[in-house]
Amino acid sequence: MKISKQLIVGLTLTLMSLTAVMAQTQTVKSNSSARTETTVEDEYLSNIEDVIITELATSDDYDNKLVALQYLENSIKAGRTSPEIMSSLSRLAGEGVTKISKTNNRVTNNYPTVRAKACDLLGEVHTEQSKSILYEIAVEDREPMVVTAAIRALGNVGINKNDDVVRMIDFVHRKYAALNPTSSLALEILIAYEKLAPVVKEKNIMIQTITEIATNHRYVTPVRTKARELLKTMHQTPSKNDADAK
Repeated sequence: MKISKQLIVGLTLTLMSLTAVMAQTQTVKSNSSARTETTVEDEYLSNIEDVIITELATSDDYDNKLVALQYLENSIKAGRTSPEIMSSLSRLAGEGVTKISKTNNRVTNNYPTVRAKACDLLGEVHTEQSKSILYEIAVEDREPMVVTAAIRALGNVGINKNDDVVRMIDFVHRKYAALNPTSSLALEILIAYEKLAPVVKEKNIMIQTITEIATNHRYVTPVRTKARELLKTMHQTPSKNDADAK
């Protein structure tokens, strides 16, 4: 889908104008009447912004996708995660992998930087939906930079039902350790495991992965040191099953 840059500029200027009007309106409201509930004007602005984000995210143009990511980042920082926003994040996280465009059998939307940024933004949305999107990207993507971002984001989301995320991270670790070990990915695996440790039922898989990183000299010394330090913490901290038993 090709969106004209004139349309984007027009939509953007409209949103900016509406935002300015809203800002002026808010300044004349008294403190007693300035409530946190969503007003009709707020909803209208949000709907306009959602339209812009959707159009930019589904555009074939790489620059438009970067602008979409900027809008998405601002929305998430403001605490707004509408269905349209989540749909755009899902699309951008899978750009060229789960959402493929081709011309003459050649993929034309393989944008790893877009996917990686979208994964990081999904990590700021702590929901089952974000976790499911990131899980799929971590398994399906073949670009280490994107996989690294997905693992990092999964640690931030912090959802690990029945240890599904921990097991998947172990799978990713084994795949890359055998074919293309990278210290950056190993480090993010360690950090993700550290964040997920409080919600892990069985620590054995996690401990085995951390041990393998600690003893693999293909990883840089700081990463192996981090792994050894994390192992000490793991042995001192009870698993969720142990905690529940108490």
